[in-house]
Amino acid sequence: MAKKIKEKIRCKWDNNKCGGCGYFLGFLGAAIYYISTATGFWMGVLGFLKALVWPAFLVFKLLGM
Repeated sequence: MAKKIKEKIRCKWDNNKCGGCGYFLGFLGAAIYYISTATGFWMGVLGFLKALVWPAFLVFKLLGM
């Protein structure tokens, strides 16, 4: 019985149904950072929009090195 439970748990994690979880956590972190450093309302809105495309900024900086 314990073997069946372990097998079900392993299969559940192997499917990787939470592929967007990493992106969401990155978005959340970027949104908090950009909004907290904003000097005004519209800069906060711009920060939120930047947080949506944070992977593009990351890849651009990495390729620039």
